[in-house]
Amino acid sequence: MNNLGNLTFFCGKMGAGKSTQAKLIAKQTHGVLISEDEWLSAHFPEQIKSFDDYIHYANLIKPFVKTHVQRMLATGSHVVMDFPANTVKQRAWLRSLSDEINGQHKVIYLDVSNATCLAQIAKRRVSEPERSHFDTEAMFHHVTQYFEPPKENEGLNIVLNKNAQ
Repeated sequence: MNNLGNLTFFCGKMGAGKSTQAKLIAKQTHGVLISEDEWLSAHFPEQIKSFDDYIHYANLIKPFVKTHVQRMLATGSHVVMDFPANTVKQRAWLRSLSDEINGQHKVIYLDVSNATCLAQIAKRRVSEPERSHFDTEAMFHHVTQYFEPPKENEGLNIVLNKNAQ
């Protein structure tokens, strides 16, 4: 019998509501929420000034996050990852967290229009002014060029959530 916890992660464009959904799912499932933004700000405060900085530092925390998450899953804890799963490579890494220990995963795909994402980003600039330098329309378009919707051939357990907010 498998007593491992379940891993949940999210795919959706910038502003689609991934962090909001992650908090909600963690609360509903009594899961442990792991936030990339929190890990990055705790370990590299004031060091992320550009998209390239983000990529660099996000890759530095992955080995520590992996060990941490796999240990929690091994105890039977449900883990909710507020990390982007917006490319095939990102999803493969997140999926490996559970696959390597023979656990289960679920990716929730927030299929939200660009207009909705941009509106939510504008609201976030007001509610979280510390993010305003990164939460711009230009950054949305830059990041969106790398977005890859999840496909069945990735071996994912996909849950589609259209127009989530």
